[in-house]
Amino acid sequence: MRSPSVPARADVAPALRAALPVMLGYVTIGVPCGVMASEVGLSPAVAFLLSATFYSGAGQFMMASLALAGTPLVSMIASIALVSTRQLLYSAALSPYLARAPRPLAALFAATVTDESFGVNLDRFAADGAWTPERATLVNVACMLSWALANALGAGVGPALAIPTAIMSFAMTSIFVCLLVARSWSAVTVVVVAVSAGAVVLLKLLGLGSLSVLLGALAGVAGGMLAEAVGRRGGAS
Repeated sequence: MRSPSVPARADVAPALRAALPVMLGYVTIGVPCGVMASEVGLSPAVAFLLSATFYSGAGQFMMASLALAGTPLVSMIASIALVSTRQLLYSAALSPYLARAPRPLAALFAATVTDESFGVNLDRFAADGAWTPERATLVNVACMLSWALANALGAGVGPALAIPTAIMSFAMTSIFVCLLVARSWSAVTVVVVAVSAGAVVLLKLLGLGSLSVLLGALAGVAGGMLAEAVGRRGGAS
């Protein structure tokens, strides 16, 4: 009998289909990130290992930018840690679906969650009764490998690629647009999107800069939880 912590062959195809849009998007972002890594002296092998272990797109872009600017190490660590606090929200949202998963599988899943794979898996867990922790972990690992390989490729070609910053920025944005359009919509989804977008715009206008994205995400989560609670209360009455 197959161990419940080992994905079956039947899990591979559904997981890869779910992960494919993110994997393709990661190539467009990972190559420029690898190019930036080469500018701070990282070899393709080191860029691959960093991407597979640290595995944070925003954090890796930030790390390279801060290193090029000569930012002190302590400030770099503090800045990247602040940006990464959103992972706490992801853990809270996904933990009910992995409550019965074996600990090694849950640990691997937790170590490979990103913004995009979180969105894919949360949508599948909510809408697909056949979605399992094994399939979700395969999504995470497939996305991680595409990201790490793209970074290694970017570090290898290095300065030979001149990619405008505007294109790199839109590549990252396009992934979230695809995930948003592809997911199944509900009243709660509309509330989350509207509250998050409105909060980010408002906070940007107030001059909070990049912090507005984190606070906007928190506002969207709070709005979605409130909308879901109101919906349950209305259905029970």
